[in-house]
Amino acid sequence: MKRFADLLETLILTPSRNGKLRLMIDFFRSVPDPERGYALAALTRELDIPSVKPALLRQLVTTRIDEELFRLSYDYVGDLGETVALIWPDAADHPARSIPHGRNDMPSLTEVVTQLQAASRREGPALIEGWLDRLDPSGRYALTKLVTGGFRIGLSARLAKQALAGFGNVPVHEIEELWHGLDIPYESLFAWLEGFAEKPVSAALAPFRPVMLSHPLEEGDFAKLNPEDFVAEWKWDGIRVQASLDRGIKRLYSRTGDDISPAFPDLVDALAFEGTIDGELLIARPAGVGAEQSVTIGTFSDLQQRLNRKKLLPRHLEDHPAFLRVYDLLFHAGEDLRDLPFEARRSRLEMHAGDFDPTRFDLSPLIPFDSWEDLAALRAEPPLPIIEGVMIKRRQAPYLAGRPRGEWFKWKRDPFLIDAVLMYAQRGHGKRSGFYSDYTFGVWREEAGHRELVPVGKAYFGFTDEELKAIDKFVRNNTVERFGPVRSVRADATKGLVLEVAFEGLNRSTRHKSGLAMRFPRISRLRWDKPPAEADTLEALEVLLASDNGAD
Repeated sequence: MKRFADLLETLILTPSRNGKLRLMIDFFRSVPDPERGYALAALTRELDIPSVKPALLRQLVTTRIDEELFRLSYDYVGDLGETVALIWPDAADHPARSIPHGRNDMPSLTEVVTQLQAASRREGPALIEGWLDRLDPSGRYALTKLVTGGFRIGLSARLAKQALAGFGNVPVHEIEELWHGLDIPYESLFAWLEGFAEKPVSAALAPFRPVMLSHPLEEGDFAKLNPEDFVAEWKWDGIRVQASLDRGIKRLYSRTGDDISPAFPDLVDALAFEGTIDGELLIARPAGVGAEQSVTIGTFSDLQQRLNRKKLLPRHLEDHPAFLRVYDLLFHAGEDLRDLPFEARRSRLEMHAGDFDPTRFDLSPLIPFDSWEDLAALRAEPPLPIIEGVMIKRRQAPYLAGRPRGEWFKWKRDPFLIDAVLMYAQRGHGKRSGFYSDYTFGVWREEAGHRELVPVGKAYFGFTDEELKAIDKFVRNNTVERFGPVRSVRADATKGLVLEVAFEGLNRSTRHKSGLAMRFPRISRLRWDKPPAEADTLEALEVLLASDNGAD
């Protein structure tokens, strides 16, 4: 457990991606099986420990610590696991619970995982309590993160797989294709990566196939690219997914390889095409039949009603039906098509268009154009507000894992910019737990001669570390109310912090007092020079929404 705790602590304190990769590779080299495999499973969120939930930690800590003291501490720290780890009293302060001198009683990660997985929900609390007594603060932090899965250390599951690839000197896409057929603690995987065994054979049906990604199109690229060598499609405002049907097994994956099938049963159940397709997950409702069919596509806010839900209700399926706009074919009837040129894959996809349920699937249409100027004009005036821009794909491009240069490009519409006023700030997590780093901002609404700020969005990136410190100082010095971990700051016509906010689009929203919600907002600049009275108005955003929605 100590080596896992040390790894977490150093990962938190290491901001760079390459630094995290080196730490992970060194850990895999120095820690034996099965300890390193359980650590890998924890960091990739693959461990399932049903005997312990976050609420249990709250209950346990309040049996040792005054409940109000814990509440205040949690408010300050901003992270449940870190608060429990720091505030839990040392066993030495309680003689009845103290550990005999000289006894090597530190549990291993393997011991913790195997015992918890075998424990019932009634047995789990006693195990956790005993380990919290035996561990130091670093170990307690690792334990709480292990059982809750709340790792906020800047390490994604894909980055962990890239560390595995570096450890074994193999392409990361080989690990991604194997991943869903491997068993924890991944001993066969490590044996292969260390050269002691053959590459594991994935036993999984309908496995994930690593996706092909695009590069942003830059101004200088046009001179190097011949428009005759490319096709174009609209870039839809959904999420990239991969759907697969393999000998009766149906799966839906995110672009990073997470199995999201349980969240979209309506789409998965409708999958009847033997193969693997790549496309954009949307909320849409088709109408009409055959050539007369039209599809009404929802906003990204509609899609958010279905994302990350632990429990789906019938109304979610009815009000926000899942739909897949298909744009590539990777496998068909057991044949791997990824080495074929895009044109050939597209032709095969069009041949089998009739095999898809039209109420849940359709093909992403190609955009005819003769020159980059033609495409630029189309990009500037897309037919639907759901469109973010255009995708440009080389006709002869095979389907390559990762982000190969010169094959696929994305040409997004320019972001919108507004000046808004900071209204609320919330503590961050992980390395930001000591700072107010999540910001809710608003614009002015005028009614009957009265002006008030109404929230229109929330952002937590786009600023430098130095700017974060400056905003945090402003929040602390200008707090007017506290709501748990959230602070309301002074924001009126004469005093406040103006933020220049960039965003991709606007949608109607019943969840916000303003009636609007932003798509992908981020802080573009801090406008210390601008008085709050000169920030934008809700009326200006309504005009922007109307112009962006075009024919709506």
